[in-house]
Amino acid sequence: MLNGKSSKPVAVVTGANRGLGLETARQLAKRDIRVILTSRSAGKGEIALEKLADEGLDVAFHPLDVTSESSVADLGGFIHSRYGRVDILVNNAGVYLDSHGAEEIGGASVFATSLETLTATLKTNLYGPLLLAQELTPLMKQQHYGRIVNISSGMGQLSEMEGKSPAYRISKTALNALTRILAAETRDYNILVNSVCPGWVRTDMGGPQAERTVEQGVAGIVWAATLPDDGPTGGFFRDGQPIPW
Repeated sequence: MLNGKSSKPVAVVTGANRGLGLETARQLAKRDIRVILTSRSAGKGEIALEKLADEGLDVAFHPLDVTSESSVADLGGFIHSRYGRVDILVNNAGVYLDSHGAEEIGGASVFATSLETLTATLKTNLYGPLLLAQELTPLMKQQHYGRIVNISSGMGQLSEMEGKSPAYRISKTALNALTRILAAETRDYNILVNSVCPGWVRTDMGGPQAERTVEQGVAGIVWAATLPDDGPTGGFFRDGQPIPW
């Protein structure tokens, strides 16, 4: 890896103030990686930062609204000036808006979904990862090293596509397509890009009835974020094992 302003690898984790993002940041920092936590809420991000710093972990915080081009550019400028490198990008920030105003269990029907809900979902779940990849991949190319992990979902699998929750499903299917495109365009730079399904995890989004712990969900994310140079790219994984698109 490139020796820049930081001698340690640098990771960016979006939506890191809670749940999967917070635990991903924790586990990466425990591997002697300098982690930049990001979240839209500065207050919640600072609380998460303090929590991990109290554990003796090397973490920093920068506010980030993944739907804002200027906010993404500000993060890029911060990383360039402070660290001069970025080795890992975990696109974890996501929203599930289908249930808003839906009477049916499992989210709204496609026939009742508004373009407003679909657009808002795509802005966070798809456009955000795209903007961040566009902003940070040039640094990865310069150092000829990078790992990009897009947090997807089994609900985005075409092979198992069902009804309900259309905005979320469409956004994750599109994110998987973005993973394939990014992987194809970066494979000559030792940049590995993969989608990871953490499973149904007990988070604010997954709910208390979910079958997996946060730690179980994060294991596959950390695996993809720390792959060796001969690791896979352009794949879809759960627990380090490939799953159908």
